[in-house]
Amino acid sequence: MLGGMKTNSTPCPPLVSIADMARMAKVLKLLAHPYRLKIVDILDREKAVPVHTLTQQLRQPQALVSNHLRKMLQAGLVARERRGKEVWYSVGDRRSLTILNCMRAKKGVA
Repeated sequence: MLGGMKTNSTPCPPLVSIADMARMAKVLKLLAHPYRLKIVDILDREKAVPVHTLTQQLRQPQALVSNHLRKMLQAGLVARERRGKEVWYSVGDRRSLTILNCMRAKKGVA
């Protein structure tokens, strides 16, 4: 106790480097798109889905959905697996669900 006040015994996390912040900002920028957030939302609920399911749920052409998935795959946000003739996608980085859940909690707040 300091001066009669309790102190938090949990140490502060180390400072994050600018390089790490830049990588984080890149991922946040990638997720700052309604269709990409919806893709993460669908994958969170369904666990794994083929591309045609995403195109149906998003009501968007396959070329557009595939373009979003390609960018997300490159960043490691989604994972893919070939099942026969179909490519199935799932969440590749579970931390993206944390971001989505924070946004879900703030739904309706401007």
